[in-house]
Amino acid sequence: MRKVENVFKECSDQDIIEYCKDKTVLVTGGAGSIGKALVKKLLTIETKKVRVLDINENELASLRRRFLSSSLEVLLGDIRDVDCVKDAVAGADIVFHAAALKHVPLSEYYSIEYVKTNVIGTQNVIDSSMSENVSKFILISTDKAVNPINVMGATKLLAEKLVIAANLSPRNRRTVFSCVRFGNVLYTRESVLEIFLEQLKSGGPITVTDPTMTRFIMDIEKAVKLILNATYYAEKGEIFVLNMKAVKLSDLVQAFIEVFAPKFGFNPSEIKVEIVGKRPGEKMHEELMVDHEAERVIKIGDMFVIIPELIGQNLFQTEKIEPLTSKNAELATLDEIKKTLENFFNFMEIDQIE
Repeated sequence: MRKVENVFKECSDQDIIEYCKDKTVLVTGGAGSIGKALVKKLLTIETKKVRVLDINENELASLRRRFLSSSLEVLLGDIRDVDCVKDAVAGADIVFHAAALKHVPLSEYYSIEYVKTNVIGTQNVIDSSMSENVSKFILISTDKAVNPINVMGATKLLAEKLVIAANLSPRNRRTVFSCVRFGNVLYTRESVLEIFLEQLKSGGPITVTDPTMTRFIMDIEKAVKLILNATYYAEKGEIFVLNMKAVKLSDLVQAFIEVFAPKFGFNPSEIKVEIVGKRPGEKMHEELMVDHEAERVIKIGDMFVIIPELIGQNLFQTEKIEPLTSKNAELATLDEIKKTLENFFNFMEIDQIE
C-alpha cells in the first residue's frame, strides 16, 4: 500500500502556476459566475490559452470586453451539440466542465432539459476529451448530488458517475477524470444573496423558505482554489470536497440584514422577514458525502479527497470520517457570516454584478 504523502503531496500556489503554465485550457460554462472567476484566475497564471465555451451570448461578449487578453478565446455553443464540443475541446490540455443547468425548483418542471445538459452534455465533453487525449478533466459538481431528492441533484450525481467511470473506458488512453463537489457558492447569479439583495433594495420583505434550514457555504475565491488544487492533485476518479462550516438560514438572513440594510439607507429593524415555505425539490439539510464515501477519505489541509470504489482504493491509506452533513456540521457564527458578507459587498463593487 502506497503512503498518502507519496501520492498527494502538499502543493503551493507556485506549483499550480507551474502546472498550468503554457497549457491550453477549456472552461465550459465559462461565462457563468464560477466559470468567469476561474477564467479570471487562469488568465493571471501564464496559461497559453484560455478557451471559454458558453451558450450565453451576452455574457460571452461581456467576458471578452472585460478581459482584453490575447490568451482568451470565446466560443458560442451548446454542450448538447457534439460537433460544437469537439471543436471546443480540440487541442486542449485541461478541461474544466462547469456548464450545467443548476436551479433546483425549475428542474422539477423541466426535467428532460436537465438530463440533456447535465447528463448527455457531460458525456459529450467526456467523449471529446478522451478523443483529444486531454491530460485532466475536472467536473464542477454540487452537494445536491449527494442523496439527491431533486432532478438537478440526480443529474449531477449521474454526471459524477459518468466522469469517474470514464477513467476505466478502453477508449481512454491518458485522460485523468475527477470531480469537485461544492456547497452553496454565495456570489453566483441567482444565489440567495442576490435574491435577498433585490428584495432589500425595495425595502423588503426578505423572503425565507424555512429559517431552520442549514446549508454549506463557500465563496467564489475558495471555489476556484478548490478547482485548481483538484487539478494539481487528481490521480484518477477522486471527488474533492472542501471542509467548510454550515449556516442556519435564520442566521444568514439576520447577518445579511445587519450588514446590508445600512448600506442602502435602511435601519435593520425596519426590514421584515417573510417565511414562504420550502420550494419543490429542496432539502432541509445538505450533505457533502454519503456514508460509504466517508469510509475512504484522504485529508489534505482543508480538503477531503474521496477515493472512488471503482479505481483501487487499496492503493491508498484512506481513513474513515463522519459523513459531512450541514445538520451536524459546525455552524458559522454571526460574526463569521458578517465577515463573509462584507467580502461579498466588496466583490460586488469590484466585479459589478448586475
